[in-house]
Amino acid sequence: MMHWLRRACSLSVLGVAVAATPFVLSSVPARAFFHDTPDIEGGRAIYAARCASCHGANLEGQPDWQSAREDGTYPAPPHDETGHTWHHGDAMLRDYIRRGGQAVLDDMGVDFTSGMPGFGDELTEDDIEAVLAYIRSTWPDRIRAAQAERSQLEAGSP
Repeated sequence: MMHWLRRACSLSVLGVAVAATPFVLSSVPARAFFHDTPDIEGGRAIYAARCASCHGANLEGQPDWQSAREDGTYPAPPHDETGHTWHHGDAMLRDYIRRGGQAVLDDMGVDFTSGMPGFGDELTEDDIEAVLAYIRSTWPDRIRAAQAERSQLEAGSP
C-alpha cells in the first residue's frame, strides 16, 4: 500500500513539473538556451529603426561630429571604427543608451552637453545588447579586442 502511495505522489509531482514547464521556460530569455549568443540580425533591425536616423544607416555618424553646434551639442558620432564608441566599455554604452547621454555624463561629472536621448523606456536590455552586438560585429578584430579589454577593465576584471 505504501509503495502505491509513494508512486502516486511521485507521479503527481512529475505532472505538476511538466505542466509548469511552459510557464517557467517562457519567462527565460530564449538566448539563454543558446549560450548567450547575441542577436546580431535583431540588433541590425533595431539599429535601423531607432539609431540610424542620427548615427547613419552605415554607422557613419553625422558630418562634423567632432564640432559643437550653436546649442553646445555635438552631431551624432559614428559607431564604426572611425568613431569613439569602441573607446568605452559595455557597461557605459548600455547605460548611455538606457538613460541617455546627459544623465550619464552628469553622473560622471563630465562637463559636456549630450544630445543623445535615453531609450530605456523603449528598448529592453536584450534589445540594447543586440544593438551593441551588431555595432561590435562591424568592427575589425583589433578594435573589438580593444573594446573588450576596456569592458573587462570597466567591470573590474583583469
